[in-house]
Amino acid sequence: MRITSSRVVQTIAAALAVGVIATGCASERGEKSEGGDTFVFGAAGDPGSLDPALASDGETFRVTRQAFEALIEHEPGGTKLVGGLAESWDSNDDGTEWTFNLRKGVTFHDGEKLTAEAVCKNYDHWFNWTGTYQNSAVSYYWQTIFGGFAKNESEDTPKANYKGCEAKDELTAVISVHEASANLPGGFSLQALAIHSPKAIDKYEAQEATGEEDAISYPEYSQKAGTVAGTGPFRIVEWDKGNKEVTLERFDDYWGEKAGVEKLVFRTIAEESARRQALQAGNIHGYDLVAPSDVATLEKEGFQVPVRGVFNLFYVGFSQEANKALQKKDVRQAITHAIDRENIVKTQLPEGGVVATQFMPDTVDGYSDKVATYEFDSAKAEELLKKAGEEGLAVDFCYPTEVTRPYMPAPMDMFELMKTDLTEAGIKVNPKPMKWAPDYLDATEAGSCDLHLLGWTGDFNDAYNFIGTWFAGYDKQWGFRDDEVFDAMKAAESEPDPAKRVELYKKANEVIMDYIPGVPVSSSPPSIAFAKDVNPPKVSPLTQENFAEVSFK
Repeated sequence: MRITSSRVVQTIAAALAVGVIATGCASERGEKSEGGDTFVFGAAGDPGSLDPALASDGETFRVTRQAFEALIEHEPGGTKLVGGLAESWDSNDDGTEWTFNLRKGVTFHDGEKLTAEAVCKNYDHWFNWTGTYQNSAVSYYWQTIFGGFAKNESEDTPKANYKGCEAKDELTAVISVHEASANLPGGFSLQALAIHSPKAIDKYEAQEATGEEDAISYPEYSQKAGTVAGTGPFRIVEWDKGNKEVTLERFDDYWGEKAGVEKLVFRTIAEESARRQALQAGNIHGYDLVAPSDVATLEKEGFQVPVRGVFNLFYVGFSQEANKALQKKDVRQAITHAIDRENIVKTQLPEGGVVATQFMPDTVDGYSDKVATYEFDSAKAEELLKKAGEEGLAVDFCYPTEVTRPYMPAPMDMFELMKTDLTEAGIKVNPKPMKWAPDYLDATEAGSCDLHLLGWTGDFNDAYNFIGTWFAGYDKQWGFRDDEVFDAMKAAESEPDPAKRVELYKKANEVIMDYIPGVPVSSSPPSIAFAKDVNPPKVSPLTQENFAEVSFK
């Protein structure tokens, strides 16, 4: 692929910023430091918050997952649910009461003890959020899993499904919901619902998030180290925003196996080429989202480049409230026909990438072979636009900068390919580049972009975690209301029989793709790279690597 002069300048600048074209002391180069090992990982983007409850993106969760734990976790390297802070769990026959038997002897980073009351304090804290905390860009996952709040302040906020939490005894917590949900028990494994120290909650509970829509200011405590406290194998000790680094230290009172390194540093290096150069120069010990063209080179040089399983979806989202023309089905179909998805898969994704036919990968039960399909056809796109009376259609097309994602290794390049396709079909594209966090994430969640690029790596292995995340009800990101889509999702969510629910997911996928709320583009297996002298963690199809498993050879 040809690299423009501007891309070369960006790459060199990024390389200079991380020390690829300069020397430094051992700790700066990510080498073993005196008194213990320091592992440095090249992240693709900045975290948006040190409180995972306020986040919805993988770069934030990559950091917070090392310090916070949820009631349920996933087995290392897999998608099976296993005990987290709860050794075991079960539910009543109706799926409305979930009992968690907590581990003994678990200590938070601030010295507090894990108890059932601490668990309930977390869930009740989230349930009672008010003001800007109720914005879907801030409380995205709470609303996705449990709906609304004790007192909804907007008619667009979903009805609350959370009923309450009771501490039956010191180590037994019971969480109740009004109706059974396909989101449970998987939702209890989310990093956004990881458990905080009750003492820490008391300290920052009064702090407010402010702003609206795509201009949100997050509370002060979430933007600096030393305030949040989890139970994980590392504790967060510094967030140097100027140098784009988050530093964590091993938590020696951790209840499980101690971390294999003393310090863990996440250093943001937005350009993939700069991350690769930093690894090759020995300045970092690993990085994520390896460019497909770099895999063979790194392996030949002796680096470790494991490949994750396919568990993601890349899409173009439409906001029907941002651009009224998108309310016309012919226009949505035209845009879908105009984009050459096969070309994107062939030129931008690693081997194993596939064109998506629906809003979930075929590795998840509920995938349908009967959905409406939209082949690349510029002429047909033009015909549909003419039929809709939108021959002169213009769209604001947002795409993220300073980041790469598992489903989107080169956002600008992918955008440019789509812009060319849309222009060929007679659509005027107004590019809207935005910094990933928080600008882009807030803007897309608020539905401020006519078109935007986003994707999803599954949080747990259920179809609802994909299609239910977006289409269970009104969502500002999409800005549409369609009872047929919503009813199809509701039928699947409320079905207690797993086999019947899978069939309902298939039907829901067919309804969604007939409505065509956006363009599902692709699914792909992202690679992650590690230095030769590292014992890496088990790689996760959910991108949920546990860096406590890392050690040096």
